Amino acid sequence: MAALVECVPNFSEGRDRAVIEAIASRIRAVPGVHVLDTTMDADHHRSVITFAGAPEAVLAAAIEAAGEAAARIDLNRHHGVHPRIGAIDVLPFVPVRDVAMSDCVELAVRAGEAIWSRFSLPSYLYEFAARRADHRNLADVRKGQFEGLRNGERPPDIGGPKFHPTAGAVAIGARKFLIAYNVNLAGADVSLAKEIARRVRASSGGLPCVKALGLGLETAGLAQVSMNLTDFEVTPIRAAFDAVTREAELLGARVLESELIGLAPAAALDAALAAHIRLRGFTPSMILENRLSAAISEP
Repeated sequence: MAALVECVPNFSEGRDRAVIEAIASRIRAVPGVHVLDTTMDADHHRSVITFAGAPEAVLAAAIEAAGEAAARIDLNRHHGVHPRIGAIDVLPFVPVRDVAMSDCVELAVRAGEAIWSRFSLPSYLYEFAARRADHRNLADVRKGQFEGLRNGERPPDIGGPKFHPTAGAVAIGARKFLIAYNVNLAGADVSLAKEIARRVRASSGGLPCVKALGLGLETAGLAQVSMNLTDFEVTPIRAAFDAVTREAELLGARVLESELIGLAPAAALDAALAAHIRLRGFTPSMILENRLSAAISEP
């Protein structure tokens, strides 16, 4: 069985499909890399591309993706509801098979060095790749966002101290599987979504391994509780959904549906759970192992 790494970069572009397809094409062009999923969100103004392959191939594809994003995305003209510091905002490496977390840390550092050398795009190292305690948490890295950090107020770990003038900086990390999961409320009251997010996130004493924001989705006319489940074995998707539903009812709000951004491991999601959490558009292709198996078997 060959070593396998997953990479899930987030890009600060969720409205121009041609830009994201150009980035995905650069990733696909690297031999041995499989693009598994692409998700775009206009309100977040953000896209996520999931790809996997052998460690060296994934590293090469990640560097190419960063260069394409830096050339095509201008943070000075970017406005969305999701926090961001760069054109390629987040670049995590995830061990899948026959790869240690320490190997992914090495990939993260090498990616940061190459991206700085080739594109003058500095980086912060987060999660298991963090060199500083205050950079381990991705939310702490992004505090201030592009506008507040671009002049070197909090110097990056690699490159800088100032950001790239249009592409900003990138947070590069090594981490476990993360499930990006959102719950939409029936109504557009963002204050309710923010209060529910405050109650359920770990930093406020809520669910462990849950990060949450309350956001407004102007296009859909809805408010959203946007979550990252950083360890689904500690807090599963069902527990997150049930907690949001419970808090929404206490505040007089109602949950409409939920959505998955990217893919989820088979151990975290199945059809029965999808029905319980009102997951929009569930198909077996949302399961990481299914997409990976299909991609590898393709000519």
